[in-house]
Amino acid sequence: MTTRIQRRNRKRILEAALEVFSAQGFRGATLDQIAAVAGLSKPNLLYYFDSKEAIHRELLENLLEVWLAPLRALNPEGDPKAEIMTYMRRKLQMSRDLPRESRLFANEVLQGAPRMSDTMGGDLKALVDKTAGIIRGWIEAGKLAPVDPYHLIFSIWALTQHYADFDAQIRLIRTDTDPLEGAEAFLEMLFERLLRV
Repeated sequence: MTTRIQRRNRKRILEAALEVFSAQGFRGATLDQIAAVAGLSKPNLLYYFDSKEAIHRELLENLLEVWLAPLRALNPEGDPKAEIMTYMRRKLQMSRDLPRESRLFANEVLQGAPRMSDTMGGDLKALVDKTAGIIRGWIEAGKLAPVDPYHLIFSIWALTQHYADFDAQIRLIRTDTDPLEGAEAFLEMLFERLLRV
């Protein structure tokens, strides 16, 4: 059984690793950097995790659960446009609330997903296939305009996660305002027009 101190230290290590991995990527991150940010010695860190890979894998597994929750929440019986708009809004809110997590995931994908290929080709693919089937059913029922369901999902990911993954670029361009100001209204208008029957 883990003690309160052990749980606290694991949490500190994972939080520090998120900071380091999201900024440096997997290749650029070191155990020494993670230990320093966590305020622990490297031997103490290695008591909890035996490698950088183990820390990274746990972060990604935890993140994937959070990341997929909005897609899993899509209700096949709900109003199609409302369901898609709710999904888009939740993904946009995640970009605001979880930018480091988004960059961690993006860095993994940019590296070719070497530590996530099984999960992406398995659980993620199955969920996206299922969601695409739901969207296809809505289209066939005449409730949505005919669009490619996969490209619709990819577009939502691209247009919402951009605000987290390219935050520095957006902040350099939009120096006078919150980078996400107006984003939700714009994306609602965009998807409303795209999906209108």
